[in-house]
Amino acid sequence: MEKYPEKKDDISIVLCGAAGQGVQTVEQLLTHLFKRSGYNLFATKEYMSRVRGGSNSTELRVSSWRVQAYLDRIDILFPLSREAMKHVEHRVTGETIILGEKEKLLSPDGSQDMAIIDIPLSDIASKIGGAIYANIIATGVIAALFDMDRQSIIDDLSRRFSKKGDTVLANNIRAIEHGYDIGHGLIRSGAVTITMKKHSDVADDIIISGGEAVGMGAIAGGCNFISSYPMTPSTAVLTFLAQQSKAFDIIAEQAEDEIAAMNMAIGAWYAGARGMVTTSGGGFALMTEGLSLAGMMESPMVIHLAQRPGPATGLPTRTEQGDLDLALYAGHGEFPRIIFAPGTLQQAFELTAKAFNLADKYQVPVFILTDQYFIDSYYNTPRIDVSGCEIERYIVATEKGYARYALTENGISPRGIPGDGKGLVVVDSDEHDEAGHLTEDHHVRISMVDKRLGKTALLQQEAVFPEVLGKSACKTMIVCWGSTFTIASEAIRRLGRDDICLAHFSQVYPLHPRTADILSKPDRLVIVENNATSQFARVLKIHADIDMKRKVVKYNGLAFSVEELENGLGELL
Repeated sequence: MEKYPEKKDDISIVLCGAAGQGVQTVEQLLTHLFKRSGYNLFATKEYMSRVRGGSNSTELRVSSWRVQAYLDRIDILFPLSREAMKHVEHRVTGETIILGEKEKLLSPDGSQDMAIIDIPLSDIASKIGGAIYANIIATGVIAALFDMDRQSIIDDLSRRFSKKGDTVLANNIRAIEHGYDIGHGLIRSGAVTITMKKHSDVADDIIISGGEAVGMGAIAGGCNFISSYPMTPSTAVLTFLAQQSKAFDIIAEQAEDEIAAMNMAIGAWYAGARGMVTTSGGGFALMTEGLSLAGMMESPMVIHLAQRPGPATGLPTRTEQGDLDLALYAGHGEFPRIIFAPGTLQQAFELTAKAFNLADKYQVPVFILTDQYFIDSYYNTPRIDVSGCEIERYIVATEKGYARYALTENGISPRGIPGDGKGLVVVDSDEHDEAGHLTEDHHVRISMVDKRLGKTALLQQEAVFPEVLGKSACKTMIVCWGSTFTIASEAIRRLGRDDICLAHFSQVYPLHPRTADILSKPDRLVIVENNATSQFARVLKIHADIDMKRKVVKYNGLAFSVEELENGLGELL
């Protein structure tokens, strides 16, 4: 088993402040700078549903090892306000280094309950041009502590702020310079010492977020139409594809609501495009009528559903794996579907690309099920090899007498596109005959239902095999799906036991035909889910007759931390 990194080679930095204080700007600057400097990096954020105020935090995990999961531990804390520090103080230990403006971070009675290295951010920022520059000073301090190249950061600032005018750019550069001087002073005084090794090969990696990985996969899958009504946290995919629309000839449409977005995408597939919608729970609830339409029309459809805690608006900017049941049972009537749940950026890319080919081949809806934690997390990863990506088209040129819903031996009717051939392409939301015309003939109804549901067996044959880490003859198997993969794999490594293995399902429906075989071998099974009722355990019971009696669940709106899951599993085992 791979050795777990020592603390000195794995440092967790947390920046926290109110919305509007520039915490995300620091995150965006530092993530790319750390990677370019030769450090492995994982970054994630938690934030409140408001434009100004509240308390938000960003974690930057810097390591000489590849890291892909969130730590509870804070090694360096950079709070921009007292309220923000209160927000994360339960994660502070005696070993946490707190950098910040002591006067602002004192308790209301003026006492100091934590050791703080004083950095007069307000005074310096005020002399530069205003409080808005405090976050850039903090960026300079961290960059100096990790021995990053000063000119590289100035170049980054120039690209980011040059359009805002010479004064703004000059002030940001002055703020960085001040931050650097402070950071070097901390090193000289011995207040902070960081000896982490850099690795030049990291600079060749890419650093992307979960949202960008889904968007890149969509492009690789031939997506040329996306429609959506913005909804956190799914909007990252719409934004990414809109930004790439000119380069990859993609139509990106912000619809008036989710119902329109879904129907637009169905229309796009009908016209021969490769359409996608991206939404979150409440938005997808509105799309379910359109989903049923796709089911009856046997229209291909790709749906990115980024989960967040419900019901209703719930916790709109937080995370949860709470919409598996919704994706599995959404829509009236009975029709087949595929549900992917990637656990890594690589899987998100590959499965999203695959979704378009499967949707086209079997004429069914295909879901990409992610969540806020996955969409908003970044880490460096080797460049994705796209040479194996192939856009598979299954459209036929129609002939005279073409029947859109022809009964075939394998249950897949040849799909024609209006105007491509001599045939008439008729589709209907009512039950229909082979030609697509409305019918109430009971015998035809049975034939069409059997044809649609018969695809389920074909989809199962194409199901993605779960990834198993550790010895296949292990005594205990941890089972997880979606975004919990990287957290669970690190938690198991920390446990350091060779009798534990991990099975991750990146396809949660239909299950791979060998699912029961895989899960019946270990003596004990433990499922890990980021929801209250263990929704995937029910899927395993219904579709594989596997009982998951031991469960570790979390549903407070946050993802598991590595330490939390390590402790939870340790208590059960």
